[in-house]
Order: sequence, then C-alpha cells, then structure tokens
Amino acid sequence: MMKLGPLVRVRSVEPLQGYKVRVAFENSTRREIDLEPFLRGPIFEPIRSSPVLFRAMKIQGGTIAWDNGADIDPDVLYYDLKPAWMEEAEVVLA
Repeated sequence: MMKLGPLVRVRSVEPLQGYKVRVAFENSTRREIDLEPFLRGPIFEPIRSSPVLFRAMKIQGGTIAWDNGADIDPDVLYYDLKPAWMEEAEVVLA
C-alpha cells in the first residue's frame, strides 16, 4: 500500500476547456487536472454528458462536488492517484 503525505483539501476549482479544471489546494499548490478519467459510473453519467452540469461544480467538504452527490476524493487529485474504477479493473484483470 502506498503511503500518502498529509491530507490536502481543495480550496477552489475553476472549470477550463472540456473536462479540465484548475484546482487550488489549501497548501497553496495549484494544478490543472483533467477530470475525464474520474467521471465514470452512474452518479457521474449526468455530469459527463452535460457540460452545464459539469461546470456547476462546487467545493464541499474540501473536495470538488456536484449537486447530485457526486464528488472526487481530494487525495486522489492531489497525489495523482488512479480513479477507483481503474483500480477495480486492475484487480479483476489480475
């Protein structure tokens, strides 16, 4: 199991082109991240299929969230980890 550093939460998010966002974390780190790989599964389907819904993101509980209850783990974003669906697929293939 990979050991992560301190927990870092999202302070702000700005939608860019496509599924890309500019994220500012509480420790002042800023990154441009493509969220497309994270938008998998039934809860993300409306967000993935509607640019308007995608851009309606907000910060809730220190992470990027949407009104339908979808969110993305801030540690996954900060530490550039694989989305959960990719890890599950690797376990199935192993």
